[in-house]
Amino acid sequence: MLVAARAEAAQLVERTAQLTAEVERKTIVTAEAEAEIARLNAIIAAFMRHRFGPRSEKLDDDQFELVLEDMGIALGRVKAKLDDASTPKERVERERRTNRGSLPAHLTRIEQLVDVDSKQCDCCGGALHTIGEDVAERLDFVPASFRVLVTRRPRYACRACEGQVVQAPAPARIVEGGLPTDALVAQVLVSKYADHLPLYRQAQIYARQGINLDRSTLADWVGRAAWYLAPLRDHLLTELKKGPRLFADETTAPVLDPGRRSTKTGQIWAYARDDRPWGGTDPPAVAFLYAPDRKAERPKAHLAGFSGILQVDGYAGYREIGRRNDVALAFCWSHVRRKFFELSKSSPSPTVTETLALIKALYAIEDEIRGQPPEVRQAIRQQKAKPIIDALHRLLTARLALVSAKGKLAEAIRYATSRWTGLTLFLEDGRAELDSNTVERAIRPIALNRKNALFAGSDDGGDNWAIIASLIETAKLNSVDPLAWMTSILERLARGHSSQKLDQLMPWRFKA
Repeated sequence: MLVAARAEAAQLVERTAQLTAEVERKTIVTAEAEAEIARLNAIIAAFMRHRFGPRSEKLDDDQFELVLEDMGIALGRVKAKLDDASTPKERVERERRTNRGSLPAHLTRIEQLVDVDSKQCDCCGGALHTIGEDVAERLDFVPASFRVLVTRRPRYACRACEGQVVQAPAPARIVEGGLPTDALVAQVLVSKYADHLPLYRQAQIYARQGINLDRSTLADWVGRAAWYLAPLRDHLLTELKKGPRLFADETTAPVLDPGRRSTKTGQIWAYARDDRPWGGTDPPAVAFLYAPDRKAERPKAHLAGFSGILQVDGYAGYREIGRRNDVALAFCWSHVRRKFFELSKSSPSPTVTETLALIKALYAIEDEIRGQPPEVRQAIRQQKAKPIIDALHRLLTARLALVSAKGKLAEAIRYATSRWTGLTLFLEDGRAELDSNTVERAIRPIALNRKNALFAGSDDGGDNWAIIASLIETAKLNSVDPLAWMTSILERLARGHSSQKLDQLMPWRFKA
């Protein structure tokens, strides 16, 4: 008996040592994981400061998002390691401390019951009764699937005369006699122009589900849709030109040039409206137009009939429009700041530092008055921004005489002083913005699509690009689901929606 007691005591000592070692291991793993999480969070915070702080222009937005994705993946891996070293109770407590919000009410709920094997008490054998429950909601995903819509159209004839055959007409579709429904065509458009998936990649995705669609087939669908949508884009531009202010910008669009077996450089011109900063009621929108070159007559033709404030960068092609009595050019302080920002890295000087500080003060005032009525914005700008503008003009004109005329600093100063009237227009009109960042944000998806698609196949392809992107980006600006909206308007256009009532199809009029 003594021997058995000693053996049992030895086992207890060994088990205690094992448990102690396990606790120490978990403690070390937990400490290491928490330290790693803190380190990664600090790196993410540093990137966020880098992105949104004074040095924001140094980071490319796309690269910034990729960095954050990789950091998030690294953070998730460390959290998995921490969960592995924790008990189920500790994991539950950690989840409860994390506020994940609630899942949307419109999503379908699929109930899943996880119950005990036996409802009999282990102690007395009595029946167990429910005293409560824990409910956890998890976001699930059902892979997108294809289905076949079978349309039957019975034919009828009269038994008496056997001369007349009656049949309901076939529903009109965007691709007559083809495979796709209008909803599938809309999906292809949104995937290409909103999610930046070229057609050949979409074809690869569909092939994984056993649906073999050639890229050229998808391209045919897109071209047919573009034909229907072109009047809608033109109507959108007409509506934009009725407003009192527009933003304009352009970006390159590489286009295949078969004659030279290479690409040529076309242009996508963007004209945007966003009156929310001064309380305007017109919905935000953007219209893109393709042109094979960057000649000044392009924006002149595009903006025929427009009168008001045109917010632009320093491109000389807009000067001719500005010579019209009914158009006032408002130039972009962001472009001015960019030139001095670059100098602060390559050739820092007191002039550069002081200029950037004054421009920063202008933007601080704009943050205060965003969303205020035009008259309020103008009054505050006259009171607070005008003294800064006057000080900035004195600084730049005084320094220009003291620096080398061929230097980068003189170039940056001349860029600003030669556009001073347009740069200070915001002081006189509360509807004007400090910069043209509105249109630059609107044009950014075009640049991302350009990276993925490499080039357009032709000038016609560039025009189709501009047509569809105009409508999808306008839907996004109005917080409208582009897929639901595009499906709806393609169905209505196929049924012969009146060209005199195109305003009814605008994204801001869409109701899901």
